[in-house]
Amino acid sequence: MADTGSNGGAAERVWTAALVIIGDEILSGRTQDANLAYLARWLNIQGIRLREARVVPDEMAAIGEAVTACLAAHDYVFTTGGIGPTHDDITVDAVAAALGLPVVMHPGAEAALRAHYGERITEARLRMARVPEGADLIPNPETGAPGIRIGRLFILAGVPKITQGMLRGLDGKLAGGRPVLSAAVGAWTAESRVADLLANVQKGFDSVQIGSYPFWRDGRTGANFVLRSVDPHALRQAVEQLMGALRADGVEPVEGEI
Repeated sequence: MADTGSNGGAAERVWTAALVIIGDEILSGRTQDANLAYLARWLNIQGIRLREARVVPDEMAAIGEAVTACLAAHDYVFTTGGIGPTHDDITVDAVAAALGLPVVMHPGAEAALRAHYGERITEARLRMARVPEGADLIPNPETGAPGIRIGRLFILAGVPKITQGMLRGLDGKLAGGRPVLSAAVGAWTAESRVADLLANVQKGFDSVQIGSYPFWRDGRTGANFVLRSVDPHALRQAVEQLMGALRADGVEPVEGEI
């Protein structure tokens, strides 16, 4: 999990994460996932790179296998979905089984739920206080039902607004590297025309990743080139070199996306 900076720089620790999206409703197409993009951006700010995402059904074995595999491959694993009050919310049970832990009632979670719901508390809502033994809580500013942390594993709600609130509570609390920075260059050109040009620019910057994203608008063909790096100096140099190369090829670029 190491990366080498441009110009043969010293190896730099790269922290990685995976996301396991849980829910039959995602796989059926009934619900569109909105958490992946937000988590990826949030992780970039923390200096962590989202390297993998899996979508699994509400099945004990599928959840457990995905979480176990991702924990073996990455520094951090996040799950979204399946921690609500209903019978099909089985993420806690699946994770506990995969880790060989019993499920217990967390007194802090129970207190938070009782404080939030008051007289409206029910046995179903108290299910959201169940955690794998030894887990810590992730505060939920929206509904009081907390997320769960077990070492490198973070179990979050599936509702985007709640997920985002939980992540805000984790700001700055995870070990990571330098934040991933990005810049964009847009141009009215077919990406196939400048493919070799992009490859040549990429070769000069080991620490910069360049992605090409074509689009078609108003009968015209264009492409946005997004550059990413943890090194602001290398990123700036790569942007300038790319824009210069495009101009030399007869393409007028625009800094920023078109």
